[in-house]
Amino acid sequence: MTMALREAQQAYDAGEIPVGCVIVADGQVIGRGHNLTQMLRDVTAHAEMQAITAATQTLNGKYLQGCTLYVTVEPCVMCAGAIGWAQVSRVVYGAADPKRGYATFAPKALHPKCTVTAGVMEGECQALMQQFFSEKRAK
Repeated sequence: MTMALREAQQAYDAGEIPVGCVIVADGQVIGRGHNLTQMLRDVTAHAEMQAITAATQTLNGKYLQGCTLYVTVEPCVMCAGAIGWAQVSRVVYGAADPKRGYATFAPKALHPKCTVTAGVMEGECQALMQQFFSEKRAK
C-alpha cells in the first residue's frame, strides 16, 4: 500500500484526484498507475485502469489471476468491473468511498473468487484525499 500511496502522491502533485494503484504477482510489481483523468482528458483514466493495462502488458495476457491489486481508495463501479473482468484474485484498498465505491453500487462486480481486504493504511489514504479536496475548495 505504501507504493500505491506514492502513486497517489504523484497524482496529487499533478493536480489529479490522488488515487494510486499497484498490482503485484509473485512478490513483484507488474503494474502501477495513478489517476490521469485531467491530463488525458479521459474519465476512464483511473489509477486502477492504468495499473491493469500495465500489468496485462507485463504478463502479455488479459487475466490477472494470482495477482493482488492495491489501491488507496475503494474502486468505483467502472474499475470494479474491470478488476472483475481481469479476474484479479485479491483487492486491497485503503479508504472506503461510500459515495462512489463499488461496495455500495455493485457489490458483485468483482470476480466471485476475488478476496477483498479493506482499511489498509486507511488514515493515510483518507488524509491525502481530504487534503486534496480541502485545497480545491479553498481556491
